[in-house]
Amino acid sequence: MMARKKRVTVTSESDTGRNQQFHDNKTGEDMTRAKFVKEIENENYADYHVRKVNGVKTPVSNPDSSSDNNLD
Repeated sequence: MMARKKRVTVTSESDTGRNQQFHDNKTGEDMTRAKFVKEIENENYADYHVRKVNGVKTPVSNPDSSSDNNLD
């Protein structure tokens, strides 16, 4: 079975490994972390949620049994 393409991929990380830039593979849109957080909070990405990591809002994929939608 072929894995489906991830909806969102990380295109840039900081030196500390924080995901900074994202690409929506469905719409073709490139987003900053802040923009992606805003889109998640506006309920435009059902498979993702926002978690505070070291005080910074961070997009994360919802836990489920699939690794196909994990951010990497």
